[in-house]
Amino acid sequence: QVQLQESGPGLVKPSQTLSLACTVSGGSITTDPYYWSWVRQPPGKDLEWMGAISYSGSTIYNPSLKSRTSISRDTSKNQFTLQLSSVTPEDTAVYRCGRHYYVGGAPQFDSWGQGTQVTVSS
Repeated sequence: QVQLQESGPGLVKPSQTLSLACTVSGGSITTDPYYWSWVRQPPGKDLEWMGAISYSGSTIYNPSLKSRTSISRDTSKNQFTLQLSSVTPEDTAVYRCGRHYYVGGAPQFDSWGQGTQVTVSS
């Protein structure tokens, strides 16, 4: 059974870059057909998908965040990372990583990390 674990600072200052890592165990991030996503949920708001990196290393992003988001991976660590630049207090949220695959073009999530709170504040 695959397990995902987020790690990174819980407090980031405005205008800085938020960096989080998701370490995967029990399965390889290079296994077809899986995609590895980042989502977030600000307090009182809906879940927002941020982007993903595929088993082959290609990336896809939410258009609304694309200009500030970068997802990369380190296959030697079986880990993928999120960087969100120029953060503001509106980026305060619980950030989670997850695994999904596509069925008929629709993403099906089957594994999640527990999530990590990130607060943007000076």
